[in-house]
Amino acid sequence: MLIGRFYNGLEIHRGNKIVYAKFLTPHRTFSTCKVNGGLREDLNYLLNHQLCEPNKHYRKTLNLAISQPADYLATMCDKEDLPPAQSACLSTATNMNHAIIESKKYRDIDVIAVTTAGVETNAARAADPASYYEIDGRFEMVDGKDDVSEGTINIMVFLNQELNPGAMVSAIMVATEAKAAALQELSVNSRYSSGLATGTGTDQIGLACNLGGNIALSNADKHSKVGELIGSTVKQTVKKTLELHNEYMPLSRGRVTVHIERLGSDVDKLVSAISHLLPQNQAEILKNNFEGVNRDPVVVASVAAIIHLWDKFTWGILPESCLADVMCSFGAQIAAAISGNYQRVDHYRNCLSLEYIGISKDLFFNFIVKSIALGFGEKWEA
Repeated sequence: MLIGRFYNGLEIHRGNKIVYAKFLTPHRTFSTCKVNGGLREDLNYLLNHQLCEPNKHYRKTLNLAISQPADYLATMCDKEDLPPAQSACLSTATNMNHAIIESKKYRDIDVIAVTTAGVETNAARAADPASYYEIDGRFEMVDGKDDVSEGTINIMVFLNQELNPGAMVSAIMVATEAKAAALQELSVNSRYSSGLATGTGTDQIGLACNLGGNIALSNADKHSKVGELIGSTVKQTVKKTLELHNEYMPLSRGRVTVHIERLGSDVDKLVSAISHLLPQNQAEILKNNFEGVNRDPVVVASVAAIIHLWDKFTWGILPESCLADVMCSFGAQIAAAISGNYQRVDHYRNCLSLEYIGISKDLFFNFIVKSIALGFGEKWEA
């Protein structure tokens, strides 16, 4: 099914578990594809294929894509009646009906981005611990890991203007940074560390530019107009496809638990930890009404602020010698946001100053729990 035609040189089609670009004119491509990847000028198709479902769906096709990528490409192209020798393929577990297309234009420049994304179980931050080691064509899992989680962001970018090879590299850099910016704006957390995610562990990208016409563009960095268009289209498509696939959108990310999970917590662990610090009757009230606390924008803002400050300490921007002074003040803000009694901020700060505060995830989590319990206990003390 034809779902879009652009600049008289590109068609976007959707087929059986696939979204693909058909080049009507010669294009230069640059991609991470295992087969026909890298820099090419002899391809007519760039594909994005769903080879399995996101959760524990280990199909023969998935194994084929990992161990015999050329056979996988041939098999998949045969089903779609596409020529494998002229095709490069990105693969994913994401539903192709969740693919988002965005296009932007400035003067004679057209940029189109087509993206699918899933981040629920495989979001990662650059420099997170690795899952495998490759040697002699074999993959060995490291540090006791036995699998790689599902979740991939696949991005395809198309331009009606020719980029020289160096500019194509800078365009890939901008698109990658735009992806990371989208995840930052959605507060997507790494599943492998306590940091914010910059992508997933299996992201793939393909870029194609129309050949001929004007003199090839020599740069596509963030200062260039083409770089701006690439960045904005990619960021929009990443955010919109995550809304479809994972129901990640700005309002849905406004939860205390979204920020707390970076400390290794979830809803059950957080509610249980707070309840242990409350009298039984108040603990029952909390359990029955936690979503009111979890989604309270003032409480979310206070927790997000203290987590952001925790980053500043872990990165070394703020010295640990000031940890107690800073955190007691912001913990008191959390307590006041919950109790609604800001006249008690000094009291809350004094109470929290008696607690041991550390930079480790566990100690910092416990401090936030005590801040929440302090405010909730006073809210219903009478």
